[in-house]
Amino acid sequence: MSSQFGFIDIILLAMFAGFIILRLRNILGRKTGHQGKPVSRYFPRGMETLQDIENNEAIKNDNVDEEIKKQFLKGADIAYEKIITSFANGDKKSLKSLLGKELFNNFEKVIDERKKKQHKYQTTFVGIKSSKVLEFKKIENIYKVTVNFVSEIITCVKDKNNKVIEGNPDTIKTANDVWKFSKNMWSQDPTWYLVDTSNKQ
Repeated sequence: MSSQFGFIDIILLAMFAGFIILRLRNILGRKTGHQGKPVSRYFPRGMETLQDIENNEAIKNDNVDEEIKKQFLKGADIAYEKIITSFANGDKKSLKSLLGKELFNNFEKVIDERKKKQHKYQTTFVGIKSSKVLEFKKIENIYKVTVNFVSEIITCVKDKNNKVIEGNPDTIKTANDVWKFSKNMWSQDPTWYLVDTSNKQ
């Protein structure tokens, strides 16, 4: 009789353990071999909307509607501010995760030269006045998006004696920038990289 109860106890324990495992799997999620890397590692918060754009048929047909552009700009605006502030702070790690290789090398040289001269680059990002997609196209397996940003920034450069040698710490400057973002559609890396910058006259 006791052996029968022992067998029932084992069955009940097994059922209870199975229930706990299923609950944990639902709460924590299950990792698979096809699972991508966390989006947060590649995008600042708010840029997650860019991850799904590549799967949209409108992009593949080179017929981008306004809603798709708005989705892209949500992330691009955040990337714009992050890149500007990271460059001002000499934050190479953050820049490397958002810039194309060639552009990162150019930014890195400026940061290193600034450090060598003991110059301090101070920037206060006031905000973006407007952002607009100028071009959104796909060339073979590469997506290219050109965006015009108009923003307000307070910026200046100080020497080692804390003397202002460029810019004005008390004046808000309007910046009119044209930035180009790029992504390889076949790459496992979901990042949209900034590959070119210029000023709009």
